[in-house]
Amino acid sequence: MRTTVTLDPDVEALLKRAMRDRGLSFKEALNEAVRAGAAARRPRRSSPLPTHDMGEPLVDVTKALRLAGELEDTERAARLARGV
Repeated sequence: MRTTVTLDPDVEALLKRAMRDRGLSFKEALNEAVRAGAAARRPRRSSPLPTHDMGEPLVDVTKALRLAGELEDTERAARLARGV
C-alpha cells in the first residue's frame, strides 16, 4: 500500500539511525517501527485469575441493588438540600 506520511523531526532521525545502523531501506525501517509500536500497544493476555468458591452468602443480597439505589437517592437529596 502506498501512502504519504509526515514525520516529526525526531521520528525521522530515529528512522535514519535505524537505516544506517542496521542497513535497512526507509521502507524496511518504517515497517519495523510501525510493527513494533502496534505490537507494544496490544493488550497482553494474562493468565486467568484464580476463582474460589466462597460458599453461601452470609446476608441476603437479593435486594442489594434496590438498597444501593435508595442510598444513592438519599445522598443526592442531601446534596441538593445543601446546594451542592
